[in-house]
Amino acid sequence: MFDLHTVVQLFAVAVAGGFVGLDRTAAGQFMVSQPIVAGPLAGWLLGDATTGMIIGGVLELIWVLDIPVGTFVPADATIGAVSATAIAVLSSRGAAPLDLIGFCLLLTTATVPITMMVDEFVRRRNSGLADAALAGPFEEPACRLSRAHLSGLIVFFLKSFVVYLFFIPAGLAAVALFWHLPERVHAGMTLFVKVLPLLGAALMLHKLSIVVLDRFFIAGFAGSVGLGVLLHGHPLILILLVILAGFAGARFSERRS
Repeated sequence: MFDLHTVVQLFAVAVAGGFVGLDRTAAGQFMVSQPIVAGPLAGWLLGDATTGMIIGGVLELIWVLDIPVGTFVPADATIGAVSATAIAVLSSRGAAPLDLIGFCLLLTTATVPITMMVDEFVRRRNSGLADAALAGPFEEPACRLSRAHLSGLIVFFLKSFVVYLFFIPAGLAAVALFWHLPERVHAGMTLFVKVLPLLGAALMLHKLSIVVLDRFFIAGFAGSVGLGVLLHGHPLILILLVILAGFAGARFSERRS
C-alpha cells in the first residue's frame, strides 16, 4: 500500500496542497483553494481529475458560504477536498468507485474539528508575531514586521503540509479496512454519495435564505438533468452537472437580489 510511488505521490499532493492552502490567507485569494477547484487539481495531479471534481463539487455545496467573520474559523474545506481526493485515487489505482468516494468524504468531513482546532492554533500563534517583531532589538521595525509576516505564511504552509502527511496515510489505512466491510456498508456509502448533493443544496438554500423556490436555482438543476438525459451521459457526469448548474443558478440569483 505504501510503496515508493505512493509515498512520492503523497508528498507531491502534500506540497501542492500546502501551496493551494495559502490561497485561504492574504497571500492569494484567487479561489483556487475552493473545493470545486482544489479537488480536481489534486485529482489531476494523481491522474484522476473526475474523482476530484465529484468530491470538490459536493464539498463546495456544503461549505461554499462559510467565511471567517470575527473570531469564527470555518472548516478547512481545502484540506477536506484534497485529502478525500488523494485517499480515493491512491486507494483505487484508477477510477474510484462511488462507495469509496463516499467513504473518503465521510472520513474527511469527520476530521473537520481537527482542522478547525489546528487552524485556530496557527492563527493565534501568528497574531503574536507583530508584537514579537516590534520587541526585537537592533533591526528596523519595518524589516522585522516584514519578516514576521512572511514567517506567518510559512507556518500556514507547514500547517497544511503536516496535516496532509497525517490525514492521507491514515485514510489509506482506513480504506484498507473498509474493503473488508460487508456489502451492505458499501451499498450505504454509494447511496450516501448520491444523496449528499441534496444535503449540500439544502444547506446552500438555507444559507442564502431562499424562502420560496428560486427559479434560477431550479432552472439550473432541471437544465442539467435534461441535458444529461438527452446526451445519455454517465451518472457521475450527470451528478457533477447537477451540482455545478445548481450552484451557478443560486449564485446568479444571489447577485440579482
